Parts: sequence; C-alpha cells; structure tokens
Amino acid sequence: MEIQLGRGKMARRAYGIDEIALVPGKRTLDPSLADTQWKIGNIERNIPIIASAMDGVVDVNMAVRLSQLGALGVINLEGIQTRYADPEPILDRIASVGKDEFVSLMQELYAEPIKPELIEKRIQEIKQQGGIAAVSATPAGASKYGEFVAKAGADLFFIQATVVSTAHLSPESITPLDLAEFCRSMPIPVALGNCVTYEVTLDLMKAGAAAVLVGIGPGAACTSRGVLGVGVPQATAIADCTAARDDYYRETGQYVPIIADGGLITGGDICKCIACGADGVMIGSPFARAAEAPGRGYHWGMATPSPVLPRGTRIRVGTTGTLEQILTGPAGLDDGTHNLLGALKTSMGTLGAKNIKEMQQVEVVIAPSLLTEGKVYQKAQQLGMGK
Repeated sequence: MEIQLGRGKMARRAYGIDEIALVPGKRTLDPSLADTQWKIGNIERNIPIIASAMDGVVDVNMAVRLSQLGALGVINLEGIQTRYADPEPILDRIASVGKDEFVSLMQELYAEPIKPELIEKRIQEIKQQGGIAAVSATPAGASKYGEFVAKAGADLFFIQATVVSTAHLSPESITPLDLAEFCRSMPIPVALGNCVTYEVTLDLMKAGAAAVLVGIGPGAACTSRGVLGVGVPQATAIADCTAARDDYYRETGQYVPIIADGGLITGGDICKCIACGADGVMIGSPFARAAEAPGRGYHWGMATPSPVLPRGTRIRVGTTGTLEQILTGPAGLDDGTHNLLGALKTSMGTLGAKNIKEMQQVEVVIAPSLLTEGKVYQKAQQLGMGK
C-alpha cells in the first residue's frame, strides 16, 4: 500500500525485523527433528549462518572453527589479514585506541597496500586446516585479485559492497567489473550483494550469482543509513528479494539462495529472517563477541576505513563466551545471543516447520509491540529482553 508523503511523492511502507512476529500453526514438532541444512554453491552446511567478512569477526582460525561447527566464515580480502603478514599487533592497536582517534588510526592502517601473496597464504592456511575457504572483496577488489583467489583454491567468493548492481556507471578512465563475465570466468561459486530490491536481485541472479546478499545499512557497526540515507528495513527487503528468487526458479529451474545480511543480533532475529524467505543469514556482531574473535571485544564495519567518507564505527561488543557457546550452546546468557542454532531449531519446532523451506512459509504478522509487551520488569532490571 502506497502512502502519500506529499503532493509530489508517494512512498511504500516497509518493515524491520523488530516489527514482525511469527505465528504458530496447527502442528508442532520436537526441535531435534528440525532440519536446518542448506546449500550455497556446491557446499552443504548444517547451520544456515555465515560469519561476516569483517576484520573484527573472521580470521583464519575463526574460519576453520566455524567450518568445524557446521557453519561458515568469510574472510575479508581487503582487510588487515591481507595487508599485514602479522595482523596481531595491528588488531591490538585498533582495540586500544580511544574513540576520538579511531577514524584516523583506521585510515592509517588500511592505507597499507594489499599483498596478493597474503591472499593466497590466508586461503591456503584455511584449507590446510580442513576449513572452507570463503572470501570477500569489493567489485574493484574482485577485479584485481580474482585470479589469486582462484589460484589459491578458495571455495566461495563473495563480491560485496554497500550496493551492488549490474548497471554501474563509472568514469571513462575506469572499466567497471562485469559481474556476469566474472561469474562465468571464476572456477568457484560467486555470491553477489548487497541489494534490497526485487529488480536488482533478479538481475544479479541472471548474471550468475550463486547466492544474493540482502541488506543495506542494518549492521551494528554500520552508519550508511545515517551517512547516506540509503536502505530498506530488513523484513521488507528480504520478502521482496526472495520473491525474485522464487520467480527466477520458476523461470529457469535454478534455485539461488538469499542471504539476509546485517542487523541480526539474537536467535529470534535469525528465525524471523528465514520466515521472511531467507535461506541463510550473515551476522557480524554476535560472532565478534566470541572469545576466539580477532577483534578483542570490538567490532567495526567493512567501509569504516574509507579515506574520504568513513561509513561505520567501532563498537564495543565485549566477550561473552566461546564461539561454540554462541553458535550451538550451551547458552550462558538469557538474552538470545547464545545458542543461535538451538533457537532456530526450537522456533522451527514451535512453528511446526520441519526444514528451512517450511520455515519460509510460516505465518508472519505485523507486531510493533512484540519486544516490549509485558516486559516491564525485564526492562527495569535489564534482564533478558530488557538488556
């Protein structure tokens, strides 16, 4: 339904994850029977959760451990890991600087050139330990370093930017990356994002995307929505983009998974994204809180180091437990940020969804009071949902 903003502008109402709720159906099932398996490219995983390609979230060790636990971690090919042979002292500096010095420090540290030999080294380090080597770069980075990624034997390539489209206009001196040609030429599956609309999702799938990432600006450390004024609330964005996926599948027989990326903190957030139609999710700040995370209890966005217009900030997320606790439990916290897989399985059991496809079909209602109704004591005492 369109709403009139004024005489010259109409707008469509869009909804965020916090504004919706999931409705139980006629059937329930034991959570142990809930099948959370999914597939991206030619890789099958038991847990539909991906750790974001952010320097405070994924390094070699995190990527390996996530693989062992049944999930997936993506390493940033344009970050600290590929600029410095030993990233540990650099990460120490990022964690120790005050908030007023943060932006200038990041601009200094990320001015160090990316070293192609480190790209190959990080991929090989993950593979040698039996992990899935998933990597991420901007379109410009993909153009420069795609051959090194292929040579090193990576398993998945994510091309990510604030907004990615197949119709990008560049200055005459710059040749934009041809996404369709890149997808055809790479020997591994290529995921493309980010986007928030039906039309762009369809274009990216036609270009050969093995998966499409949905989400502009909802991330915990992202300020794109404030700096640029750009974005669509996640519930609406996911529903629009999954409609494109379903139409594309009906037309071609090819199923391209949708990954909800950004703004997801709790197990409930993940459940609602899948109920809106997503096949999997990408999260950053919940994993940045793991004891094994490279950020030392801090989390910052991928666009933060920009030399001209930093979009993103460094937030203190603390360390709340091990990666295993956060992903598969047992939970040590009461706020929904531990045992994310357990939350998904329990929600699926409550809703009677045997698998991800059935979870995508559950009833959703608009419920702006979902997180506040009856929670006076939790809020007053800063417990559970009141934290």
